[in-house]
Amino acid sequence: MRFAFALALFASAAAAQQRNVDVLDYDLTLTLPDAGATIDGVAVLTLRRMERGGSADTLLLDLLDLVVKSVAVDGRPAQVTHTAGVIRIPLGNAPDTARVTIAYSGAVKDGLIVSTDSAGRWMAFGDNWPNRARHWFPSVDHPSDKATVTWTVIAPAEVKVIANGALVEEAEVARPDDPDGHAGAPIPMRRTKWRESHPIATYLMVIAAGPLVEYPLGNTACGWAENHDCVPQMVYTLPGQRGVLPGGFAEADSAVTFFARTFGPFGYEKLAHLQSLTRFGGMENASAIFYADRAFRSGGVGYGLMAHETAHQWFGDLVTEREWPHLWLSEGFATYLAALYTQKSRGDSAFRVEMERARETALSAEAVMRRPVIDTIETTLTNLLNANSYQKGGWVLHMLREELGDDAFFRGLRIYVERHRHGTALTDDLRSAVELSAGRDLKPFFAQWLTRPGFPELETAWSYEAGTGKLVLSVKQSGRFGYFTFPLTVEFTDGGGTAHRARLIVPAQAATTFTLSAGLRAAPVKMKVDPDVALFARITER
Repeated sequence: MRFAFALALFASAAAAQQRNVDVLDYDLTLTLPDAGATIDGVAVLTLRRMERGGSADTLLLDLLDLVVKSVAVDGRPAQVTHTAGVIRIPLGNAPDTARVTIAYSGAVKDGLIVSTDSAGRWMAFGDNWPNRARHWFPSVDHPSDKATVTWTVIAPAEVKVIANGALVEEAEVARPDDPDGHAGAPIPMRRTKWRESHPIATYLMVIAAGPLVEYPLGNTACGWAENHDCVPQMVYTLPGQRGVLPGGFAEADSAVTFFARTFGPFGYEKLAHLQSLTRFGGMENASAIFYADRAFRSGGVGYGLMAHETAHQWFGDLVTEREWPHLWLSEGFATYLAALYTQKSRGDSAFRVEMERARETALSAEAVMRRPVIDTIETTLTNLLNANSYQKGGWVLHMLREELGDDAFFRGLRIYVERHRHGTALTDDLRSAVELSAGRDLKPFFAQWLTRPGFPELETAWSYEAGTGKLVLSVKQSGRFGYFTFPLTVEFTDGGGTAHRARLIVPAQAATTFTLSAGLRAAPVKMKVDPDVALFARITER
């Protein structure tokens, strides 16, 4: 996702307590109005109790703004409290696998964004990141607790409803407030049911309801779905927007195929791309990516944004960061994978331009200078949507690839995905997988680039001694963010036009001198430090 908005952190009391209860499935039924933002909902949660006694006998769920009408545990009414955005539900003698049913209603203030456009068309879009699902359905609203989800949405019949997973049912139904049709000419209603059969985080559980028009992209990435089948892809737009299609979506097949071949099969039933009311440039909801309305109205979605959000289907969705300070495991990966897709589709030069642009963004970002990538201090989650999580996180992966070589790097990422597929992970899980692939200790690398703020600031200068033919390079570190250890590639071109390269290991100290060559007959005609754009540093060449 891109373009953060201001949102204070609401900690999940449910997640903090719920280490002894695992929500396995959400079965969510919503009745949406034909106007306004008042909803009626029934949430059936299937959960597993890992412990009994004490706090394990009370289920905590996050729910803000809305009114709880009734709660039942395995069909038996339960007396609950609902204060400070938390529902406390006594489980009593409920079995190890229990079903909790919550009926609720009210005016939605966030999470489900309800709006009417200039043409009077009513629309509703889920927009949950980071922890706004609690505004419209009861949940353990934290990425550490993933679950499957079924959506049953009753809405006006002219509204198209899209959600996570596979379409199960579309059927005309009577209005809930007029089941016998006594209102004369009630607005016809439709029940739409979708099922996501793979566990996903609550911030990825969404619906879209509106006058959406489907643009099929066909069966794509054939052989690379989790069941070895194809991945159906499609675009949904508001009426009148089809003129900007396919745009970047012409490469949707290529992008999914590339990521699946590189990191493992696509993990969901389909991949829909939707014009929406998300507050971000794009939001990577599992199997149903939402793109900002403005992108469609200003020339269409570009391939880079499409690739970024598609990459999230593996990193962020399939493997989800277990705790928020590790957001780079989602955004850093999506940033770098989008650049990798550029490299694959447009070549090395375009890739280096993209990486240079990302480096310049990160080097000038205040967050990068003040905080590490893994930021355990920040308490406002949207503040984590910064150049640390995106550009510097992507650059850490780029340097890791340069450090290990392509074989060990990509093999390590495949191990990581396979180990944590449909689950959650922390940075140490990534490190462990890559260490297994590389056969070496990577703790110093991860600690230096992820747990320290800042970056190396280098001043390099070279000299040539005509008498000895010796070529000497000096490297000075400013030390503003401490001293770093890193490999540095240097390329010089001799008088005959031949390029020579040296890979130097710069130690964590203020100044280091290297002899690049001896016996040169003349001074080099050109010297270039970091010619391949492989080091996250500010480099001044003298």
